[in-house]
Amino acid sequence: MITAIVQSIGKKTLDFLQEFGQFVQLFVEILKSIPHLFKNRRNFFYQLEHIGVNSIPLVLIIAVFTGGVAAWQAAYQLKGLAPLSFLGAATSRSIITELGPVLTAIVIAGRVGASIAAEIGSMKVTEQIDALETMGINPVAFLATPRVLASIIMLPVLVILADIVSIAGAFFISNYFLGVSFNVFFLSVKRYFIFSDFGFGLIKGMMFGGVTALSGCHIGFKTEGGAEGVGSSTIRAFVLSSALILILDYLLWTLLF
Repeated sequence: MITAIVQSIGKKTLDFLQEFGQFVQLFVEILKSIPHLFKNRRNFFYQLEHIGVNSIPLVLIIAVFTGGVAAWQAAYQLKGLAPLSFLGAATSRSIITELGPVLTAIVIAGRVGASIAAEIGSMKVTEQIDALETMGINPVAFLATPRVLASIIMLPVLVILADIVSIAGAFFISNYFLGVSFNVFFLSVKRYFIFSDFGFGLIKGMMFGGVTALSGCHIGFKTEGGAEGVGSSTIRAFVLSSALILILDYLLWTLLF
């Protein structure tokens, strides 16, 4: 029994290391193909629109309620400890450094990461990727590079929009339900605003975007088993992207603070 357990642990470890190596190899191939992105610029601009512009409505809806929840939570935490005049600072800093980047990234992981895995996975099981290779087209440069770079570029933009709307939502709750005036709320935001917090949030957005798209591409290229395999890859891409976002979030906090 002990031998079987050790063998199982060893097999899982080897499978993890093998997949991690494939993940890194894909990332290296994407970096090498960046100079050739100009040839595929139409696909790149399409991905910018698909990943960024088309995600705006969903991100803004999530951001409004995120700001509202942040205001209620901050008011609860400050009750008996500090006046509500600090509510603007408490909500804005938590939104800019944590809630905005992380929740936006998870939303994009569900909408974009899973979509990338489904698109590339469908091409893999229908042998379209083999057809690209037959025509002398590098599948990584044609399919993965535009998606990963577009995600890295557009996630910080979406994070900025989410931050603005979340803070507006937090102000609405603070003003309408908690009696905090416009001047008091935003004076607190201005007084305790630190530009490095804003930059930290954008760095998170870039890294989360890269991880999300890279996970979708990696799983898409490994898809097998027809339509059922595509469905499994879609779910796996979302789960993996979300887990990596939270793990990376912890690592960034540990390394930078």
